[in-house]
Amino acid sequence: MTHQPEPQPQPQPLSQPLPPGAPAPAAESTAPSGGSTGGSPARERLIDLSSEIHKAVDGQDAAVTALVVALLCRGHVLLEGVPGVAKTLLVRALSASLDVTMRRVQFTPDMMPGDVTGSLVYDAATSDLVFREGPVFTNLLLADEINRTPPKTQSALLEAMEERQVTVDGRSRPLPDPFMVVATQNPIEFDGTYALPEAQLDRFLLKAVMPLPERDTEIEVLRRHAGGFDVSDLAAAGLRAVADPDSLHRAQQEVAAIRAEEPVLQYIVDVARATRRSPSLVLGVSPRGAIALLRTSRAWAYLQGRDFITPDDVKTMAPATLAHRVRLTTEAELEGSQVEAVLAATLAAVPVPR
Repeated sequence: MTHQPEPQPQPQPLSQPLPPGAPAPAAESTAPSGGSTGGSPARERLIDLSSEIHKAVDGQDAAVTALVVALLCRGHVLLEGVPGVAKTLLVRALSASLDVTMRRVQFTPDMMPGDVTGSLVYDAATSDLVFREGPVFTNLLLADEINRTPPKTQSALLEAMEERQVTVDGRSRPLPDPFMVVATQNPIEFDGTYALPEAQLDRFLLKAVMPLPERDTEIEVLRRHAGGFDVSDLAAAGLRAVADPDSLHRAQQEVAAIRAEEPVLQYIVDVARATRRSPSLVLGVSPRGAIALLRTSRAWAYLQGRDFITPDDVKTMAPATLAHRVRLTTEAELEGSQVEAVLAATLAAVPVPR
């Protein structure tokens, strides 16, 4: 009898970014007086980017938002979902909407680090060794089924993700700017896979789960394909570049200027420290995780048209930013606890600044 895995609970979804001019949601706490980023042309282009992606991908609002937030933060995203939920299509649509180069690497057990970063090859014309760039030299790298390759090859991406460069034969070579890794993994298939180590998981700014679509969404997907939609021709589907690297760089600079008042900074630290004290977690959030939560909260506030962070921004971004950075204790796993539920309880127990 074939064992059917139990369905995994989905993390709290991110809402889709509000369109330009829409009012920001009210915050629980008293917000500092400040201005608005709602009229920024760069922000409007990033909002348009989200809408453009939805021309090819129905639903999956949380994953789309995660990609936009990661772009604003110069971070990387781990996409988790069963085969056939449009993970690859989502990344291709992002590339077409942002007008950047994209490469895809299908990870396999026999892949070597040089297959990702590039390697020295013999050039018969010059009788010398020359460096041949690997697929990592691109703006948008889709690392498909990253958990299918051994840790040695997975670690080839660590320097690229953290330092935005690769070192081969003692020489460091910078990667293009912008540069983002979007890695995918299948959550229910474990044969022939290698779990990502904590050090590499911590390099991903966000983890987004792409669930199976609701019935109405799936009907819309079929309706679109019945009307002639071709996943290999996104231009025919009406996708166009609504943003470019220059507008993205301006938006990133504006995000870096979003204000974080002292009470909010203390709140973020309290959330991180609470995960370290949780009896259900053997691994809590590191200081790097707290910094990541600050960065994603800034980007979320920016997308709402505000120039300051509220505790509600932190609460919104905490699940996607922190869930992959913590680990349950053995006892909690045996009791059937889920990381998302533990994080929700931890957030609820931390006092919100007023």
